[in-house]
Amino acid sequence: MTGRGPAPVPYDSELEPGLAFFLDLVEQIPLRAETILANREHFATIIQPMSTQVGELPVEWEDRVIPGPEGAPDVAITIVRPAGSAGGAPRPAPGVLGIHGGGYVLGTRFFGTGELIDLALRYGTVGIAVEYRLAPEHPAPAQVEDCYAALEWFAANAVELGIDPDRIIVSGASAGGGLAAAVSLVARDRGGPALAGQLLNTPMIDDRNDTVSAHQYDGIGAWDRNNNDTGWNAMLGADRGTDRVSPHTAPARAADLGGLPPAFIEVGSAEVFRDEATDYALRIWAAGGRAELHVWSGAYHGFSGFSPDAIVSHAAISARDSWLRRVFAG
Repeated sequence: MTGRGPAPVPYDSELEPGLAFFLDLVEQIPLRAETILANREHFATIIQPMSTQVGELPVEWEDRVIPGPEGAPDVAITIVRPAGSAGGAPRPAPGVLGIHGGGYVLGTRFFGTGELIDLALRYGTVGIAVEYRLAPEHPAPAQVEDCYAALEWFAANAVELGIDPDRIIVSGASAGGGLAAAVSLVARDRGGPALAGQLLNTPMIDDRNDTVSAHQYDGIGAWDRNNNDTGWNAMLGADRGTDRVSPHTAPARAADLGGLPPAFIEVGSAEVFRDEATDYALRIWAAGGRAELHVWSGAYHGFSGFSPDAIVSHAAISARDSWLRRVFAG
């Protein structure tokens, strides 16, 4: 027992060194309202610039500034593509709108560009990473509106970018997964660009933070219930937990999950987001939608990135790749 809630699911022993590394590297400073700025400064020391991330890999990148939501500032993006592909690919490439994590309060677009580099190398994708506004300086719905503006720009400029507008997916982990789910809902509700899929990696989608798994990881593990409270409080303020919260901000609040693009949802059994992610998949199925759900035994938040050599991580990466191959095949 943690002393605060139900007994947690034990961690896979092969993942425990990676979890310790995660906590030492990422969560040196407990995330609370008064430490958000200090955590941002720490994050800045662990997020590598694109030149370092790419190194000698055959990948090109380009920074741009695109129109933001109506009445809001422009949005910075980074475009990532295979080297030599601009204007010369034999057929349009799949597109990936990549959204970084960080609890809605931390990180930059370069926290999520590693995925876009990997996908460009293995699948020939053209990806864009979005520099969305962070809370609490910019409360909801600033985050999703920035990401949705990037999706609209991405689809509208498909020819210039060399992408197939019918093979665009949105992808993110943690808060990025929450925003990927939210962008999918906004696109459906506004009749926006059609998405080929939504990759929701351990998504942060429920501001209520009151599931069994949230209580199991209260004070322990990577991204615990207290961190989760901090992120949601920063983004929603006094609206949090009320019926004023929009599903475009907290997708678990959506009454109708029909008509969404196919979803790939993955989560660890030993983390805060297990139950809200599982419930989201169940409700997509109940609405007649397509979802693929993977709950990885004994896995902590972000496990496949920090424990890549573990057996369960190999399985998780393989499952994700299988889904991507099917989606990109059209």
